[in-house]
Amino acid sequence: MVFVGMDHGTTGVSFTILPSEDEKQVEHFKISREVLSTGEVSALEELSSRVPLDKIKLMAITYAMGDGINTIQPLEMVEKRGIISIGGAGKVTGGGTLVYGELENSGVPILLIPGLHKNTPCMDPRFKAAYSHHASAEKVSIAYNAYLESGWENMIVADISSNTVTLLVEKCKIRGAMDACIGAMGLVHGPLDLEMLRSIDDGHRTANDCFSHAGAVKIAGVDTTVSQVKEEILEKFQAGDDSAILALDTMIMTIVMEIWGLLGIAQKVDGVVLTGSIGALQEPVNFYGALKDYLEEVIPVIHIPPTSGSMGSAQIARDIYNGQKEILGIKVEGYYP
Repeated sequence: MVFVGMDHGTTGVSFTILPSEDEKQVEHFKISREVLSTGEVSALEELSSRVPLDKIKLMAITYAMGDGINTIQPLEMVEKRGIISIGGAGKVTGGGTLVYGELENSGVPILLIPGLHKNTPCMDPRFKAAYSHHASAEKVSIAYNAYLESGWENMIVADISSNTVTLLVEKCKIRGAMDACIGAMGLVHGPLDLEMLRSIDDGHRTANDCFSHAGAVKIAGVDTTVSQVKEEILEKFQAGDDSAILALDTMIMTIVMEIWGLLGIAQKVDGVVLTGSIGALQEPVNFYGALKDYLEEVIPVIHIPPTSGSMGSAQIARDIYNGQKEILGIKVEGYYP
């Protein structure tokens, strides 16, 4: 008996295969968006080469912003792939729609995990009043994996990679989150400041173009494919490039500000969980350690692997199959094992 999770990420689509009888035999694999967008590689074929499809008892996936649904639903119940629009979601690197279509027609029982937005019932009403969108769907999976790994019912989870999104979990329910366009910088995406707003108003750039160049890339002077941004910035950092050093230092500052902001409004926090390709990074740059130094005297800080998105999705599939009706305050609808 096998459960599968999928993380529809910015740089690629990641899968975790989770055998129910031995969690140590977990298998992760990732297919880059650039490869998927060519149509030369089939995600379903890659999955079936690792596990027979008829052995998959349940699969849970994320797709884009997930703002068209607010419960976890079987794929056959979902309309318009569970999104309102693909607009304003950052760099469109392609491939995700092809994967969704393959899975939709695979015959595998699949659940779609929603994002966090103004129609998500478990969110604090003040967050929903302030912001229309809070986090894309894979952040729910990341938070669930963080909960299972840490055992903390009250925590802050920061996913730091191409963008940075930070979530507040209280009493095992997601209560708040700061999306990439309003909070801390990631490598690629970041908040829109006054200069960018003026550029948009003057017709020089679109809002999405600004959002997709508002992270560390704008400080480091990097303009490359999303999949290459991390390597290029880190190479410049190691070479002693002042702009790259300032870019990562600025990222850290904005992330610490965001975490402290959530700490300031939380009723109780047991600890902070960092993840993502940058949040968990210790070599060649100890990004995790730098963030921990700002926080550890006040609150425990741990990290979990960058595979937390797909792993959390697989764990959601397993636990729903075994009868769980709610994940971090998000209800399961229309699935009866």
